[in-house]
Amino acid sequence: MKITVLIENTAARPALHREHGLSVHILFRGHSILLDAGSSGAFADNAEALGVDLSQVELAVLSHGHYDHADGLRRFFQVNGHAPVYLRPQAGGDFFSLSTGAPRFVGIHRALWTEHRDRFRTAEGPAQLLPGVWLIPRTRVRPEFSSRERNLVRKVGPDRFVPDDFSHEQSLVLESGRGLILFNSCSHGGIVNIVDSVLSQLPGRRVHAVWGGLHMHSPGANDLNCSPDYVLAVADELDRLGVEELYTGHCTGQRAFDLLHSRLGDRVRPLAGGLTAEYPD
Repeated sequence: MKITVLIENTAARPALHREHGLSVHILFRGHSILLDAGSSGAFADNAEALGVDLSQVELAVLSHGHYDHADGLRRFFQVNGHAPVYLRPQAGGDFFSLSTGAPRFVGIHRALWTEHRDRFRTAEGPAQLLPGVWLIPRTRVRPEFSSRERNLVRKVGPDRFVPDDFSHEQSLVLESGRGLILFNSCSHGGIVNIVDSVLSQLPGRRVHAVWGGLHMHSPGANDLNCSPDYVLAVADELDRLGVEELYTGHCTGQRAFDLLHSRLGDRVRPLAGGLTAEYPD
């Protein structure tokens, strides 16, 4: 298995594009898989620079229904005319952020959703896409490990908003010789709950590595949307659950990264556009 981060908030090479978004390519047992497509078409330019042929992607996965993971699919559909995009049935919802005060739409833009509806495939989960490849929804909820994000909501009426329950989020999980490799781009449901859910739905296995953002970032001097104790508790529980590696960035934030690193050391590694890693089959 070879993993290549196509785009992220940061870049490992000066020539690569960076943006608030995430896209990851995975070469798995001869299969080409795309996870998310960032917030613009820039991920495709990076893919070309990194030697990733998007026209050969067999299937794509949308982690959840937010624009910074979905909007780049416009470009993907231009360069790839066949690969289906698997997403949760709820992913087309009216999702908003209150981070700037007034509600701001952060869902999948309607034109993308309607003009390319034939490219999307809904998956309730758990669903096996290929031997050793699964889509896993969050099914376990320990409130002490639920997300502390309070600004993300779903519109349910002309002027009515309710907290987002993140039922539109899913994990992409792949089998490796070291254990399961879990991808969840923002971990809105709380990464501990997500790991718990994967272990309960794929019994007898262990999660070796987690890749993705943890949504602990809040703009401002503190850089956290949660308490430091919450971040440390998450680190300790991931350790207890047997997670050996955590590649994180995007919506995690530097302060949270530093706290995680204080507990887990170099088992925590930063995501960046151009980053690659390999795992044995």
